[in-house]
Amino acid sequence: MTASLAQRLAVTGALPRHLRADAGAVRIGFLAPLSGPSAPWGRPGLDGCMIWADWVNGQGGLIVGNRRQPVEIVARDAALSPEETVLAGRELVERSGVRILLALGGDSLSPVLPWLMARGVLTSTLLPFDLSPRTPSLIAPAEIHPIFVVTGVAWLARNRPDLKRVALCSQEDLMGLPSLATYRAAFAAEGIEVVSQIRYDPDARDAQAMVDAMLAHDPQALCWCSSEPHMIHALTEAAYHAGFDGPILSCTGDNYRRLVARTSVEFMRNFIFHFPDFDDPLLAGRTFFFRQPSAFHASYGDRFPGHWSAVSWEYPAILDLWQAAVEIAGTTDPMAVLAAIKRGGQMMQVFGPARWHGEALFGIDNALIGSWPVVQVQDGVARIVEFGSVLGWLAQHEALLLQELGALGLLWHQRVSPLA
Repeated sequence: MTASLAQRLAVTGALPRHLRADAGAVRIGFLAPLSGPSAPWGRPGLDGCMIWADWVNGQGGLIVGNRRQPVEIVARDAALSPEETVLAGRELVERSGVRILLALGGDSLSPVLPWLMARGVLTSTLLPFDLSPRTPSLIAPAEIHPIFVVTGVAWLARNRPDLKRVALCSQEDLMGLPSLATYRAAFAAEGIEVVSQIRYDPDARDAQAMVDAMLAHDPQALCWCSSEPHMIHALTEAAYHAGFDGPILSCTGDNYRRLVARTSVEFMRNFIFHFPDFDDPLLAGRTFFFRQPSAFHASYGDRFPGHWSAVSWEYPAILDLWQAAVEIAGTTDPMAVLAAIKRGGQMMQVFGPARWHGEALFGIDNALIGSWPVVQVQDGVARIVEFGSVLGWLAQHEALLLQELGALGLLWHQRVSPLA
């Protein structure tokens, strides 16, 4: 798998010869929550994209055929209202002329998604349950939320075979329900019983009451599924104050150092999630993200101190894959770039080799799936303990996952209305 030009530049510092400068900027759209409770899924990613753009422009710009063009990020807030999201998406495409649209996905993308697909706009999502045969130009090339969480359950089951009971909670939206189904399938695959399950409104705030209700069933482990960052913190602190001392599983663990400070190093040693700091020793030398994950992490910390999160690197990582495809295609035309992205059915993803997959789950192979890290808080610091194979898990247990998704009406043919 060929490294992108951005990666080669980082290593060699040299540009190909015979390139001519082109003053026209290539515009990249960003449509994700930038305000409200879901802003942590958007704002840190926009900040990361700004670093990515500065690095590309600092090396002379994006190589498009025999031209060298600057890149420009154009962002809009997808948290205002469905109507304003539609207007923002149309503005980014029709007036700004963006060549790819980066989105969080889920409820924040759904109002404008049909319009984007009708016009063949190359769009990325972090939530692959947006995918269906109705979304041919929508791709999930970075995060395959929430399917990667199966790796944490499998790792914990191997290391704690005594665990047989878990209680979990999840908000009822397109972020939470797929996570609920996936965790249920993962626990079932390991013979771990779900003794309590709470589904809560995304606007709920009473974390203590939820934790008390879960602990009433005497679980050995707790699971927050894909709760939003503020709820993860509230739930974790509530479990600490309730005296719980078993493992806690969570999709994300943004600002985990604050949790360490508000609980204890010992308590947080049981916290398992899936988004590492990029200065993690196990990322050194891996072929992605300019081959400089620690440099990006340091740059991000310098420019946006205290704001590193699960999405800080994901949107930029998508742009790195997109850039590689632009260089291969020699154009920013969305359909030509999409064909280059999917060439051969595989490419280098964030954490190594991956394959385009998803026919059974989403009705289309537009999710790039490979391995994903399992992260444990050790001595107060997040550390990767394993890269688990998501494809390997699916090869064994995909039928179980399909069963759990079907029970919640999340299979693609349940989510997509029949053609008129």
